Amino acid sequence: MVSIAENLDRVRERIAHAAAKSGRSTNDVELVVITKTHPVEKVREAIDAGQTLFGESRVQEARAKIPELPSNVRWHFVGHLQKNKVRHALPLFEMIHSVDSLALAQDMNRIAQEEGLHPRLLLEVNVAGEWSKFGFAPDKLREQMEALLALPRLSILGLMTIPPLAEEAEASREYFVQLREVRDHLQTEFRVDLAHLSMGMTQDFPIAVEEGATLVRVGTAIFGERSKR
Repeated sequence: MVSIAENLDRVRERIAHAAAKSGRSTNDVELVVITKTHPVEKVREAIDAGQTLFGESRVQEARAKIPELPSNVRWHFVGHLQKNKVRHALPLFEMIHSVDSLALAQDMNRIAQEEGLHPRLLLEVNVAGEWSKFGFAPDKLREQMEALLALPRLSILGLMTIPPLAEEAEASREYFVQLREVRDHLQTEFRVDLAHLSMGMTQDFPIAVEEGATLVRVGTAIFGERSKR
């Protein structure tokens, strides 16, 4: 049976290959290892193999898991954040990838003010226009960008997307290109630095790296299929 350390090495090699293929440095891309449904024992194995950045998509699960692991481990939130979980989430995560509405951002800003926090976040963009997915439509994001940038407690560092499920990884490329283009237009129009693109998961992360991802969210390729809840 292949170990978690071996899986991590393989994923890192694929990131390095994709970065080199597109003329980028491996240092431009961070691997966020997604621990959703996986026990702390597996996470410890990844930590022992040198991984320090992890992602969770459920606040309740993170609240139980994070205190059991070393305090120097870094955590990002990658799932849909419900408004009633914001107060619990903000102290746990160094970055939230999935801010998907102005209303959620406004709630985060208010709670951050109350708690004395300065959240770092990415804006989730539904580039494919899927009704089943959360996120800003690109046009709506452009309309609301000024209001988002005016929220004083929030640091908006970039964009995130989840492309439609597809059998072939190559099918994701057009959505990664679209996210990069949306980012570039926003940077030019609003004169803001949106350095981060969170895109690419187990099935398509090398394509995402080729198209400019700075954060890739990989779980299954490292831990295997998710545990049943």
